[in-house]
Amino acid sequence: MKKFAEKIEWFFGLGGIKKDIAFLIISGLALLVSIFDLVSLTFDAAWVAVILCGLPIIAEAVVGLVTAFDIKADVLVSLALIASLIIGEDFAAGEVAFIMQLGALLEDLTVARARAGIEKLVRLTPETARVLRGGSEAIIPADEVKVGDIVRVLPGESIPVDGEIVSGQTSINQAVMTGESLPVDKTVGDEVSSGTVNQFGAFDMRATKVGEDSSIQRMIRLVQSADAGKAKIVGLADRWATWIVVIALCAAALTWLISGEIIRAVTILVVFCPCALVLATPTAIMAAIGNATKHGFLVREGDALERLAKVSTVTFDKTGTLTTGILCVASVNSFGELAEREVYSLAAAAERMSEHPLGRAVVRCHQNDVGGELPPAEDFRMIPGEGITASVEGREILAGNQRLLGRYSIGLSQTQLEAAEIRRGEGETVIYVALDRKPVGFLSLSDTIRPESAAMISRLKECGVTPVLLTGDTPSAAANIAGQLGISEVHAGCLPEDKLGYISGYQQDGKSVCMIGDGINDAPALKNANVGIAMGGVGSDIAVEAADIALVDDEIKELPHLIRLSKRMMTTIKLNLTFSMLLNFLAIGLAIPGILNPVVGALVHNAGSVLVIANSALLLGYKYIEKSK
Repeated sequence: MKKFAEKIEWFFGLGGIKKDIAFLIISGLALLVSIFDLVSLTFDAAWVAVILCGLPIIAEAVVGLVTAFDIKADVLVSLALIASLIIGEDFAAGEVAFIMQLGALLEDLTVARARAGIEKLVRLTPETARVLRGGSEAIIPADEVKVGDIVRVLPGESIPVDGEIVSGQTSINQAVMTGESLPVDKTVGDEVSSGTVNQFGAFDMRATKVGEDSSIQRMIRLVQSADAGKAKIVGLADRWATWIVVIALCAAALTWLISGEIIRAVTILVVFCPCALVLATPTAIMAAIGNATKHGFLVREGDALERLAKVSTVTFDKTGTLTTGILCVASVNSFGELAEREVYSLAAAAERMSEHPLGRAVVRCHQNDVGGELPPAEDFRMIPGEGITASVEGREILAGNQRLLGRYSIGLSQTQLEAAEIRRGEGETVIYVALDRKPVGFLSLSDTIRPESAAMISRLKECGVTPVLLTGDTPSAAANIAGQLGISEVHAGCLPEDKLGYISGYQQDGKSVCMIGDGINDAPALKNANVGIAMGGVGSDIAVEAADIALVDDEIKELPHLIRLSKRMMTTIKLNLTFSMLLNFLAIGLAIPGILNPVVGALVHNAGSVLVIANSALLLGYKYIEKSK
């Protein structure tokens, strides 16, 4: 019997959504032919709808009952279909089947599809490693590296395992782990993580965590476990199906026994079919998704808006989400000998050949802020982890951190150090500039806050939602950004598992959490949150794949609208459900004394379904109008 059920399920599962749409179109035309008698046929055209739309419902009901004794709404629909056909009410059977399959199609269109985010994350892990053994260098599969092995990493390569640098200096792009695009300087004794990228100098490292224990593999497991833990919302009609079936059967049986008229019993089964109830939720969700799309949101999960309506806390990544993720020169400070403009120009001229993100940012900003041709740089030299040296118009220029100045025995006064420390305290990165081995000033660089971020946070609070900042950046940089935006709750220095932990903590406290991020490191948090929203424009593919909603144009100012839209959608769904249930009971009240027959009962249901769809369609034009203060 089970094999037979599996064959039925396989047969009616062929073709997917395109087949369902085709069947619905054909069935709808057949019903029109039946009710208006448009074509002379030897059979009732409504049978086309019964076969194309009704048989899959009956098959699914049989499969559910046989394999798991699972009573859903389709059980009652199947009973109504069969009873209508037995007494010759073919049109009523066809119409009920058509309406139910229309609701099922709308529901399918809102269901989440399988995604490939995990596979993309896996591809970040290097397949090979360059291991030093017995005085020679050998390239072996990364999963064969053992703890204690010495691994050599060249510029541009991804680090295959976690480890500790034993020789060399470099800059590591740790965006995959922390989300911060600014490389971190590393030297002997510093730890490095698998999946991160070596940008400049070659180095040797001792493997400390390999295979499943490595950082990138831990992140993959975090994403997988978070995805498995996110429950899907069950359709309300199916949730109440057992009670609906029992009540309908009891009412039909009692009416038949008391009146002796089977047509009244069949009418009760027909009008009790939860057509409008089935349409109540998916039509509202589809309309809300259409509205969200107009405001730049791509809703990937069908029930994401349903979950978003319950959100009380929104956690934000910083870089690329609340900020643009683009480094800019925030200030130029002179130590007195040169004008600030001259210090700026000297640094930009020296950095013209630099490949470091800081150097490129200085050159780009100088072109935008000052403009003009820069003199050529000669004898350019990059010192990994420290800065650069170059000769400009015959004068030696140094641009870098304090270690670079120390290398050339260049000292800084207490006043100069304090001036730079003030900028660091505001989350900015400092580049010292020296001319002929004498300090002349410094540049400070910082990320740029999106112009709309502050207003968006303010409107978000008006929605009754608490904003929280989760960032891999330093505490000082995080506090500076949060202060400008009015965010009081801040967690800095977060790795992927830290963000996951904070979100889980909020959830354990009974809060529903929405996470908004853009980087690969945000993927586990986006998965684990009740709702994940990824920045689709600047965000990584993996973050988008992990999220329920993608913000296509990165206009985060629309986030408050999305939250209010989700709440309005839930109000619409509740109105739809209330109306459909009242209509059901009213129709039953008219069916018991015989006022309604099966065909009229089916038409009443049709009218109810149309009203539900019309009410849901109002969401397409919804726009929150702020009250004047």
